[in-house]
Amino acid sequence: MSLKVYNTIARDKEPFQPLRPGRVGMYVCGVTVYDECHLGHARVYVAFDVVKRYLEYKGYAVTYVRNVTDVDDKIIEKARSLGQTDLVAATREITAKYFESFKLHMRELGVGEPDVEPRATDHIGEIIRIVEGLVAKGFAYELGGDVYFAVAKCPQYGKLSKRHLDDLLAGARVDVDDRKRSPMDFALWKKAKEGEPSWPSPWGAGRPGWHIECSAMSSKYLGEQFDIHGGGQDLVFPHHENEIAQSECYSGKQFVKYWMHNGFVTVNKEKMSKSLGNFFAMKDILKQYRGPVVRIFLLSKHYRSPIDFCDEELREAQKNIERIENCIGVVQERIAAVPAEPAAAPAAQKSAAIAEFEAAMDDDFNTARALAAVFQLMSDLNVSMIKATDAAHLRQGLRDMQTILGVLGIRAGGLHIEKVPAGESASADGLDAIAAKAELAHDDIVALIKMRNGARKAKEWKTADRIRDELQRRKIVLRDEKDGTSYIKQ
Repeated sequence: MSLKVYNTIARDKEPFQPLRPGRVGMYVCGVTVYDECHLGHARVYVAFDVVKRYLEYKGYAVTYVRNVTDVDDKIIEKARSLGQTDLVAATREITAKYFESFKLHMRELGVGEPDVEPRATDHIGEIIRIVEGLVAKGFAYELGGDVYFAVAKCPQYGKLSKRHLDDLLAGARVDVDDRKRSPMDFALWKKAKEGEPSWPSPWGAGRPGWHIECSAMSSKYLGEQFDIHGGGQDLVFPHHENEIAQSECYSGKQFVKYWMHNGFVTVNKEKMSKSLGNFFAMKDILKQYRGPVVRIFLLSKHYRSPIDFCDEELREAQKNIERIENCIGVVQERIAAVPAEPAAAPAAQKSAAIAEFEAAMDDDFNTARALAAVFQLMSDLNVSMIKATDAAHLRQGLRDMQTILGVLGIRAGGLHIEKVPAGESASADGLDAIAAKAELAHDDIVALIKMRNGARKAKEWKTADRIRDELQRRKIVLRDEKDGTSYIKQ
């Protein structure tokens, strides 16, 4: 069976055929870094992490781009809510803090780094160029420093969400800016307000709208046409609809071939939201459950289906991780107890477990069915051990399990997290000597964290930032908490 992908724009599964043979360009909307990431974010990035892993397993060369929105209304509102007067400096601090936290949580969940992780503020030039092009072609217009996309100029507007413009206009509320030609027109460029982060442009100082950021960043790294665009179901309208409109009107080409969207996370059968008070930040969830537990929970349902978050489901996921870890441990012990054998020739055909796994994943990345193949393989291995089957059979079964778990990104055993108490600090006298080492031992990492604590206490911010950057370079991520600093190393 060849790979089939459910395409939101077609509302059907379609055979996967990338635009360039053997190569896949994939863009997934990243976080807006103004607050702690939550379970909804985790579901998106775990789902598309598996998509990338399986495409690579199938032999494709994948370029995965996941952006960072680091200028936005929500970020500025956050800075204002904290009573900050210097909004430019405050937004930088807020985005740095929450981006660092996001990266740590993704590591704990086993989510791999994207190939490119562009920030909106680093792509203002590309954004302005597209907005200028849309204005020149008559698809956008300026109003006193603001620039809007003219939705009525785009005949196919609504093709992703299956919404008709007339219906949207009939249901539209009166917009705060009644100067617009239509209430459905959306901002491409926003005139700067006093004190806000801004950049010079042909229309005066301002900043980009949210939708145009993704069009600019995706096209820069993947071209004006690419294979997969992903995100949560809540982004279908208006975000992805607007991306299509502005991108295709600018380039005159089909923007994306396959649109993929994951389902909502519910909490006790209700949609997760801050207004309902059932909003769970990943930092709180990961204090109770290891990253692999949360990951296997998220993969236990097909990515397009809603998934209900509750303690009972998480406890079941924890049991499943423990079952996997126990099975691997027992099989490894049994194999170790048997004298080594010459390496066997590669199997002439795929095992039943691998064949079932591939059939599941070829059916629109059905991870729930793929996990069922893991548990069936575990059952077969248990039977083999009871029957004292030869070690070669156990080795093959273990290899199959590790292959499947690797593609699903499930680390049996998880990551070890250490914490350095907040009160433990040291001078940075030995910083250069530690930084010069090729590898850092646990004691070195702890020493650096204590030096950073000391630097922060003394308000030596350059030293503190240098230590953090040195640790990040070595793929060691820090998480500052009230009682200390945790570090995690993959």
